[in-house]
Amino acid sequence: MEAFLETTQPEGQADPKSPVEDDVNWGRFALDILETLILAVVLFLGINAISARVRVDGFSMLPTLKDGEFVLVNKLSYRFGVVERGDIIVFHFPVNPKEELIKRVIGLPGDHVVIQNQQVSVNDQVINETYIAAEPLYSGEWNVTDGTLFVLGDNRNDSSDSHAWGLLPYENVVGKAVLIYWPPPLWEVIKHGEVLAMQ
Repeated sequence: MEAFLETTQPEGQADPKSPVEDDVNWGRFALDILETLILAVVLFLGINAISARVRVDGFSMLPTLKDGEFVLVNKLSYRFGVVERGDIIVFHFPVNPKEELIKRVIGLPGDHVVIQNQQVSVNDQVINETYIAAEPLYSGEWNVTDGTLFVLGDNRNDSSDSHAWGLLPYENVVGKAVLIYWPPPLWEVIKHGEVLAMQ
C-alpha cells in the first residue's frame, strides 16, 4: 500500500514570492504603461492630423456661431474636395499667421464680388443671405485672383474679414468647420453651401 505524504503550511502564512516573480510583475506593469502611453501619443497625433478644435472668439460669425463655442474642423476636407461658396472655414489670419479666424467663403478664384446697397453680389448675381446678422453697411468691389478666396463674417458690420484686409491665400486654410461640440446643449452640425442659393 502506497503512502501519500501531504505537506501543510501554518494557517495564515502565504507562499513567499521569489525575486524573479517580482521582477516579472513589475516588468509587465512597466510594459503596459509604456504601451498605453505610445497608443495615446499615436491617437493624439492621428486625431490632430485629420482634425482641429477651435474656440470661437468674438461675435463676427453671429448668429451662426456664438462667442465661446468650440468647433470641430475637418483638415482633410479640401485634400479630397474643393472649397465651395458658403463653406465656413478656419484659416491662419494673413496679417498675423499665428492667429486663426473662422469666416464664410463668399468668393472663389475668378469671381467678381460687389458689395453695395446693403447687398452682396457674386458675378452680377445677388446672393440670398438668410444667415447674416444684418445687411452690410459698407461697399466695395473685389476680383478674386487665382489661389485666393474672399471671406466674410456672418455678422457683417462687426467682422474683420476680406472687406477689411483683402483676399485670403488658399494656403492659409486649415480646414472646414463641421460641428459645434461645446457646450453640449448646443451640439449641432454646421450648415454650409445650401444657404448661398442665388436669387
